[in-house]
Amino acid sequence: MLFAAYDAKDTTVTVNSVNITGFAEDMLTIEKDEEFFSTSVGAQGDVVKSVINNSLGTATLTIQVTSPQYSTLMDLAKRTDTFPFWYTNKSIGERAGGTMANIKNYPSLDRGAEAGDVEFEFQIFDLTIENT
Repeated sequence: MLFAAYDAKDTTVTVNSVNITGFAEDMLTIEKDEEFFSTSVGAQGDVVKSVINNSLGTATLTIQVTSPQYSTLMDLAKRTDTFPFWYTNKSIGERAGGTMANIKNYPSLDRGAEAGDVEFEFQIFDLTIENT
């Protein structure tokens, strides 16, 4: 019988060689922007499978406004040159990210009776998702 336990504390996110801390409850999502292939079917039923060579991915990192790296991420949002973005979770052997990423825009600021969480959306230009 196989047994594995996921532990959020085993998650690390490194952006431009800085370890991010102070995650919000939702922490992180990463997804490929486009499918691996597309298909078309001709009038007589012939199928063509076309490979899509798009390595773009999107990562959304959700932190609390009190995260010590909040100002670092706000500074990175202004950068035009790319930087590495990597997520790793040792308990489930998962790694994702890439060597070239940028923050798409400043996060929306949600402030009221409580300070809302902050979402940074990253464009990853060379997304890799793997089991380690």
